[in-house]
Amino acid sequence: MPSATAVAHPNIALCKYWGKRDRALNLPAVGSLSLTLAPFSTTTTVEWGADADELVLNGRVGTPEESRKVFALLDLVDSWRPKVRVLSENDFPTAAGLASSSSGFAALVLAACKAAGQERSVEQLSVLARRGSGSASRSLFGGWSEWKVGERPDGMDSYAFELAPQDHWDVRMIVAIFDAGPKGTSSRDGMLHTQETSPYYPAWVASTPRDLAEARLAIRGRDLGALGAIMERSALRMHACMMAADPPVLYWKSGSVWAQETVRALRDRGIACAWTMDAGPNVKVLCAAADADEVSARLSRVADVVHVLEPGGPARLVG
Repeated sequence: MPSATAVAHPNIALCKYWGKRDRALNLPAVGSLSLTLAPFSTTTTVEWGADADELVLNGRVGTPEESRKVFALLDLVDSWRPKVRVLSENDFPTAAGLASSSSGFAALVLAACKAAGQERSVEQLSVLARRGSGSASRSLFGGWSEWKVGERPDGMDSYAFELAPQDHWDVRMIVAIFDAGPKGTSSRDGMLHTQETSPYYPAWVASTPRDLAEARLAIRGRDLGALGAIMERSALRMHACMMAADPPVLYWKSGSVWAQETVRALRDRGIACAWTMDAGPNVKVLCAAADADEVSARLSRVADVVHVLEPGGPARLVG
């Protein structure tokens, strides 16, 4: 049977995605901007023409909800597809706010289209990956990428593109882990609940275009101080929006605040660094490569586990 294997890295949004303008097509309410990170990765093999649809995720059979999402996306690849077997492995925690869905669906789309014998542009692949997970639209690209809101009702102009390549800027992302387990509220559920009930949500949407414009300039100019201010502003506004939902959506833990305080103390000592958080308690800190050892050492005092990541390359076929 035809098969293909792809590897993709997760990405961490610096200007956040939170909210949808179309739920069925998974279209974002705001644009977003991210950094793809290595060595964290997902490796996915798609066997096109199996005895039955089967998902094996990290050595276990996928849950009904996980399987539904995967095979619904494969139906978009080919509505007349045969049965498909999918084997996927993450080498980092799943569903813990570390963007495992971004690398997972990017690798899935790339491998599935290859196994199906389809030739698609990277923009078309990004549109497909978006249907599985919004952030996956960005993980097809290495380095720094942006996901466009788009205007078309069919969503075909809502895809990601590369802002700057992997080697554009010698930075590191330090990931401080406070809880590696699955979060209590999924990103999707938290996002929709926030959109429906938070009085701060319209202000969040209105504030994002400015963040994106300023972040593009900071990345092109390799201005860590400017980018850091934008990162923290975007994360704080997103989480404030969640906390104001009814009832509130709160992903923070005490360690999340300790990590933020550590970053502020490092800046007071003259080390340029900035933090961000996604839908989970774990904190990511961007800094220059030359400062990574010191930032990592300081975060190790408050976090259970610390990982030092670097800009990663685009999703790729490996078999």
